[in-house]
Amino acid sequence: MKFEIGRNEILFALQAAIGVVERRQTLPVLSNFLLDARGQELIVTGTDLELELVCRAQADVKSPGRTTVPARKLFDICRGLPEGAHITMESVSDRIQLKSGRSRYTLSTLKPEDFPALGEVAASQILRLKKSELRQLLEQTQFAMAHQDVRYYLNGLLLHIQPNVCGLSRRTATGWRSQSWSG
Repeated sequence: MKFEIGRNEILFALQAAIGVVERRQTLPVLSNFLLDARGQELIVTGTDLELELVCRAQADVKSPGRTTVPARKLFDICRGLPEGAHITMESVSDRIQLKSGRSRYTLSTLKPEDFPALGEVAASQILRLKKSELRQLLEQTQFAMAHQDVRYYLNGLLLHIQPNVCGLSRRTATGWRSQSWSG
C-alpha cells in the first residue's frame, strides 16, 4: 500500500474517527485505525466494538492496500505537521512509513484481518429532523440517563418514532416518561 495525501484531508478524517478509539483496550487492534487505500480515496475506520466510524478522504493512491496503525500516534503526528503539508504513506512488511518534507516516521502495524468488522445495518425507518430539534429533545431528557449503571438499559434513551410524531422516552424508577413533538 502506498498513497499521498494532504495533511488537512487526512487530519479531517482522523479527527472524526478518533472519538471512538479508546486508549486502554482489551484487544490491541481496537487502539488502531483501519486504513484502506483504494481508487482515489483513503478510508479511515475506528471502532470500540459498539460504535464504528468510517471517514473518507481524497488521496492519490499509488498502490492499493489495507493496514492498521496506532490511532493516537498517527493523529498526533499528522496534527503536528505544518499546515498544508503533503504526506506520503507506504506499507513495508509489518510497518508503515510516513514521510512529509524532511520528517520521517515509522509506525508498527497489525494485520487488517484482525480488525473487527461490525457490518452494515439496514435502516428499518428513516427519520429526518433538524439538528436543533434533535438537540432540544436530547437536552430535555439526557439528565435522566444513568452513566455507567450496571443496568445497561438505563444508560440510554429510547427513540420512539410514529408517523408525524417523534418522541424520546427515558426510563425512570416508576416507568417511562416521554417527550414528543410533531413534525
